Amino acid sequence: MSATASLRRYRPAQSASTGCPLDTNWGRPTWIGQPTRWPRLPRADKPAAHCKNVLDRGIFLPAAQCDVSQCPTGYGSPVDTESEFRFPLYTDDFAADPHTVYAWMRERFGSLVPVWLAPGVPATLVIGYWTALAILNDPEHFPADPTLWQRGIPAECPILPMMQKRPNALRSSGIEHARYRVANMDALGRVDLIALHAVVERSAVGLIDGFGGRGRADLLGEYALPLVFEVISELIGCDPDISEQTAAGMAMMFDTTADAAAGNQLAVGALAELVARKRARPGKDVTSWLIAHRVGLNDAELVHQLFTLYAATSEPLTNLIVNTVSLMMTRPDFGGRVVGGEVTTRDALTHVLFRDPPLANFCMSYPRRPQLVDGKVWVPAHQPIVISLAACNNDPAVVGGNIFGNESHLGLGAGPHRCPARTLAELIAGDAIDQLLDALPEVELAVPAERLRWRPGPFHRSLEALPVVFTPVRHCPFRPTAESQEIPS
Repeated sequence: MSATASLRRYRPAQSASTGCPLDTNWGRPTWIGQPTRWPRLPRADKPAAHCKNVLDRGIFLPAAQCDVSQCPTGYGSPVDTESEFRFPLYTDDFAADPHTVYAWMRERFGSLVPVWLAPGVPATLVIGYWTALAILNDPEHFPADPTLWQRGIPAECPILPMMQKRPNALRSSGIEHARYRVANMDALGRVDLIALHAVVERSAVGLIDGFGGRGRADLLGEYALPLVFEVISELIGCDPDISEQTAAGMAMMFDTTADAAAGNQLAVGALAELVARKRARPGKDVTSWLIAHRVGLNDAELVHQLFTLYAATSEPLTNLIVNTVSLMMTRPDFGGRVVGGEVTTRDALTHVLFRDPPLANFCMSYPRRPQLVDGKVWVPAHQPIVISLAACNNDPAVVGGNIFGNESHLGLGAGPHRCPARTLAELIAGDAIDQLLDALPEVELAVPAERLRWRPGPFHRSLEALPVVFTPVRHCPFRPTAESQEIPS
């Protein structure tokens, strides 16, 4: 049986109403026949020497120089990093209209696209849904540990802080990953969801009171961003000074500019101070629960678990809120259905996670050896494989029909590295939007939709601002009870 046929043997079950694969069991679809082993991408163990030498150096072989007939497996690598085109993901043009670019990529390259993450930093972008699922569920061949890759990356590279090795679940594999993930899952699982509702409401009402009387606001800078950091800070037990430093550092890193390294140092330093304070005075918060966890995390490991929680919730969660509200205002038919109750806020969030996820390109892996993908394309060792969550969700092979209630999207990842805080993230985002719509049901954009600007960067889908206008309101402030002052265990 050919490699391609062996992949086609297992086809995910599909929703009758949507045609999209049904994502169950932590990101793994339900496979017809339920194979006893998860199907892995095929890999030829002995590529021809003329291919292997080039692959081991971490570059693609020019199509003109690769005689497929010389390969015992019959496969060659068609992309040439020297003479062929690599698309830069960090430009203003890409940020302005990425979906047009994804469509062009698909037509020219198929599921695997040669890209630049930053000047001089090559990677392979995965834009095919089925290909992405296979990679995300095959950590043996596609591990998340970037140690060998980063040896050749200059310290001043602006994307290094977002991708470098850290002692946390996101940037580790195997036993190390399992140890970190269980600590994170256990700590997050202790959060009281009822109390979390009260925390989000208190923050939302206070922020709306601050700008409600003006009749205009920037919902990114004055609402979503401060709300997310207030709530996350309370969850992990941050004092205001630590929260402010961490927020500033994270924003610098996501922008992937020359200040990214300084932002990394700022955030890590602030979180190290948080760990020191919580060791001295533990509380009922995620940091204290991580410190007390049975796996015995040291200070450096604690800092980077918190770093991941902040990074995975701060910018992405802020952008999920903003992108959903933006969609509602630029698509009045959609927004009207949400405000009228025909579509739930949860459905609106799912729509955005499908169509325009806040982390557009992420879930990096670093093959230790050259790998054959889709039965036809070799990817080199020790070079990033980046999953385009946005492009994969909109892959014509799976897109179509009603996506409300469909959980097959990759907006929160899939496989062993799937977002562990999904329930918390959706609760916070949903409550934030509900509070806003309750207070300002007729909010409108203050500028034409085409004047909204998207921040450049290879990873996020983020507006620079979301200016709105509305009838000035005087909102009754939320009066927190003693029980809602903290997140109890």
